[in-house]
Amino acid sequence: MAAVEAGARATFGAWDYGVFALMLLVSTGIGLWVGLARGGQRSAEDFFTGGRSLTALPVGLSLAASFMSAVQVLGVPAEAYRYGLKFLWMCLGQLLNSLLTALLFLPVFYRLGLTSTYQYLELRFSRAVRLCGTLQYLVATMLYTGIVIYAPALILNQVTGLDIWASLLSTGVICTFYTTVGGMKAVIWTDVFQVLVMLSGFWVVLARGTMLVGGPGQVLELAKNHSRINLMDFDLDPRSRYTFWTFVVGGTLVWLSMYGVNQAQVQRYMACRTEKQAKLAVLVNQLGLFLIVSSAAFCGIIMFTFYLDCDPLLAGRISAPDQYMPLMVLDIFVDLPGVPGLFLACAYSGTLSTASTSINAMAAVTVEDLIKPRLPSLTPRKLVIISKGLSLIYGSACLTVAALSSLLGGGVLEGSFTIMGVISGPLLGAFILGMFLPACNTLVSGGERGEGLGVPSTDTGSPNQGVLSGLAVGLALSLWVAVGATLYPPSAQSMGVLPSSAAGCAVPSANASGILDPLLAANASSRASSLEMDPDQPTLTDSFYAISYLYYGALGTVSTVLCGALVSCLTGPTKRSALGPGLLWWDLTRQTASVAPKEEVATLDDSLMKGAEELSPGTKRPPDFLPTDEDHLLFLGQKEMNGAGSRTPGSEHDKGLNLRETDL
Repeated sequence: MAAVEAGARATFGAWDYGVFALMLLVSTGIGLWVGLARGGQRSAEDFFTGGRSLTALPVGLSLAASFMSAVQVLGVPAEAYRYGLKFLWMCLGQLLNSLLTALLFLPVFYRLGLTSTYQYLELRFSRAVRLCGTLQYLVATMLYTGIVIYAPALILNQVTGLDIWASLLSTGVICTFYTTVGGMKAVIWTDVFQVLVMLSGFWVVLARGTMLVGGPGQVLELAKNHSRINLMDFDLDPRSRYTFWTFVVGGTLVWLSMYGVNQAQVQRYMACRTEKQAKLAVLVNQLGLFLIVSSAAFCGIIMFTFYLDCDPLLAGRISAPDQYMPLMVLDIFVDLPGVPGLFLACAYSGTLSTASTSINAMAAVTVEDLIKPRLPSLTPRKLVIISKGLSLIYGSACLTVAALSSLLGGGVLEGSFTIMGVISGPLLGAFILGMFLPACNTLVSGGERGEGLGVPSTDTGSPNQGVLSGLAVGLALSLWVAVGATLYPPSAQSMGVLPSSAAGCAVPSANASGILDPLLAANASSRASSLEMDPDQPTLTDSFYAISYLYYGALGTVSTVLCGALVSCLTGPTKRSALGPGLLWWDLTRQTASVAPKEEVATLDDSLMKGAEELSPGTKRPPDFLPTDEDHLLFLGQKEMNGAGSRTPGSEHDKGLNLRETDL
């Protein structure tokens, strides 16, 4: 390859910023048009679930865009550059996650018709578990979104010199604005546009980079000769950053915590008009994930072949691996003004989609889990106003976190997956305990469980504490290893970083040589020192603290499940007869459901349904799981209007159905 001048610094031009500004305008326009159509949102349900009226295609593309942010646009190519094409095994982990989500978790949430995922934890366990899950989710999402907003600001600040606060504010203000105004529908339809922009940006880089290197055959030959085609890595050592097993085991559980039980994604499933459409959306999402991850990984391989003999990090042109991708874009499109702006729009599209998703989901969780139970008499209009106000507050909070994300040292991709793994991993374990282990219990006081939800309580104050103990142990273990790895980072050798070279860097002047030589010497020195063991480091530095960050979530999930099951067995397991219908996964074989949009009801009735069928003593059931006939269920806050002859839940016919369908 032609050597790239080590001291050169390219910048975005007017045409690039024009393309970037056009993407922002189109995103804002779509959000406003969708959000304000037909008079805007008339209820909290309209704001958070789009009236439960959407189809599989837009929801599926929105699901793919939600966690495919600038973190992936920047991080995945950099990881493929440094560790090789084995990153493609991430697609297998995502596929397993999609199958498990569609078969196990989605049906339970959909048939219960819950706006907040964490309401399930109260129905199955207690209010304390619900609040614990809500707070963990809010913390994880705020930290994750802060990193996502920071990532494109990193591009503009480090590569082009644009003020970082201008980048942060433009991202945060725009996504907060259209999310506040348009709600879930605005988020989903802008995501559709933004995922198309992301793919366009990747494909343009792939095409141009392949041409400059010499064609696909030359790219593959160079990558193979330098160990970048390394799919057959089945090393069982958990300290290896990326292997087949880290992606299939650790990656699957991390993605499952994001897609199986995460509020942002479950909220999208609930926005679909039928359960079948929701499952199709998961499959559409899988196709989108495969296209994005594979495109990003191949961009990393092309990037390696382009900088084969002049690694920009070793040459001092960039200061962090996350800056590889934007630098290559500027280098390969130096004579094509406007095209680098498409990549900038690509990164920003991912950021806007993830940030808007997170803001809307955090507002939904706050309304459903913290506000409604304490202020049940609020009118639908007031709830909409509160929801919009919460979107503004959370948008501002995420901006603050973004300003602190510059302290990250391990890269944006590792930072984002660490946060989701440490906090969301134990939550996934709690949902697994609830849906698949009937014996799991919790610490409750008499009358607490289900209070305020219309659920009769049968608790006597026994000190059962299975799920809370599991959550505490899971969070403590995953947080311990994450903090330890941050304080005592593993060596490049133990993580499996592949070698790169700066031997071919062009040095045009003695001045540039004087700059380059100390940088190369410093990199060589730091690499050598990383191989030496510091005698003051803990003994766990090269073992427990050195495991791949993709295992953090798996560690939290497995420890939560094992500890929760053990403590439940020791303190007195929950009786199967004390659980109502729909709370366990195998109940689904006896149920059918639909949360189709209400055609004749203009606003959400926030009061709980009264007159529910009598339950046998000792049975707890969700207040919104009311079977009526073979095809429909009445859910929390929904009214089905069938004319003058419509049946009520208290009718004799319904009592017979209750006896037949809910005695699971």
